[in-house]
Amino acid sequence: MADHKEGGIVKEGHEEGLKLAVSLLEEFELPLGLLPLEDVAEVGYVKSSGYMWIVQKKKVEHEFKMISKLVSYDAEINGFIQKKKIKKLKGVKAKELMLWPPVSEIALDDPPTGKIHFKSLAGITKTFPVEAFAAAQ
Repeated sequence: MADHKEGGIVKEGHEEGLKLAVSLLEEFELPLGLLPLEDVAEVGYVKSSGYMWIVQKKKVEHEFKMISKLVSYDAEINGFIQKKKIKKLKGVKAKELMLWPPVSEIALDDPPTGKIHFKSLAGITKTFPVEAFAAAQ
């Protein structure tokens, strides 16, 4: 993965890393609560490719209460961010029954419909209201 990071902007520490993560979500029109981060060690972004990575001190589980969905965020999360979408996402899993299938893509409709779609590597897509991933959720 180091080759993907070449030429990237890197912010270290929780406060600076969180600022970069939030600014990327804003710039690419994604919900600000999509990545509930804790104890951030590093956040990076390569403008030319859209590659982004987030390193936390430990794995985080977060429940999005509005949709009763438990999501697991590994200590390292990465993918390619673009307008209203994160592709080739690694390090995020959403609990389905007793399984934790990896989420490989997150996308919002363009033009906006108020829906956000989570695709797994198995080809399963789950759709939820965007407001479930607002910053306060």
